[in-house]
Amino acid sequence: MRYVVLGAGAVGGTVGGRLADAGHDVVLVARGEHARTMREHGLRLAMPDRTVVVRCPVVDDVGQLSLTDSDVLLLATKTQDTPDLLDRLRAHDGLPLFCLQNGVANERMALRRFERVYGVVVMLPAVLLEPGRIDAQGAPFSGLLDLGLAAGGVDDVATSVAADLDTSGFVSRAVPDVMRWKYAKLLRNVGNAVEALCGHDIDDDGMRIVADIDRRARDEAEAVFAAAGIAWASDAEWVERRGEQVQHAPVEGRSRVGGSSWQSLARGAGSIEADYLNGEVVLLGRLHGVATPVNATLQRLAHRAAQNHTPPGQLTPADLAACLPSQP
Repeated sequence: MRYVVLGAGAVGGTVGGRLADAGHDVVLVARGEHARTMREHGLRLAMPDRTVVVRCPVVDDVGQLSLTDSDVLLLATKTQDTPDLLDRLRAHDGLPLFCLQNGVANERMALRRFERVYGVVVMLPAVLLEPGRIDAQGAPFSGLLDLGLAAGGVDDVATSVAADLDTSGFVSRAVPDVMRWKYAKLLRNVGNAVEALCGHDIDDDGMRIVADIDRRARDEAEAVFAAAGIAWASDAEWVERRGEQVQHAPVEGRSRVGGSSWQSLARGAGSIEADYLNGEVVLLGRLHGVATPVNATLQRLAHRAAQNHTPPGQLTPADLAACLPSQP
């Protein structure tokens, strides 16, 4: 079984790097200078306890892939890049496709094009520092990657992939209700935009404001999930599953700078996944008649910041709160 990592950024590079380091057959798909550096010098993957240089095939265009029936596709791009990539892989729609991404939209996009689609709950603190260099800051395991069929259930492929991940430095199990867990993860991601917009240099008063905005965004999300009849794993289940298995730890003296949305603004990527995090809540609210003004505002402000190449942390928590509607 060969793992084809579609999007070898912070998450995909960590997963592909650790699989390759454990002896699995891996090919990485990346872009630009990051791809060139990994081809020439390998992927430098730094972890809290050690640093490895992983050397495996790297391509910068999916058209260069010679896929076979023994390949497993690991989709690790940002959601906004998913449709184009899936369209370019239509000729291989019989291969198993695993969505290692935040949100719940990727699985639906993929099921329109691929027969065997798997959701993956991604809890993996990592950062792409510069081309060819990734800090994987999870400890004692690099991440938690529970997975299962997006339509529900578990099969032999899911069980095999979970076993490979579990012996490659991750915590992973095959679960029959993976989307219930992915909706629970979405609740934890609606605050990503707040972190990106306000940054980390925040005093105690600011932290209280941020916590209140996060709570309001999550309350809206839970209300729309309930209205839509969507189940999600409880906080108690989430805490019990995570335990102490994936904690942030410094790597070579460096602490984690921020989550995925923060990193998108920091890199000046020009896009951000808020449409599929806060925007998912907004979509469900519009479909089921539930107001979601906080998530709609966070979505709009995050999208504007990405389009304008605004660095993270340019709004104070008080400024952000002033953009939100008053609480009833």
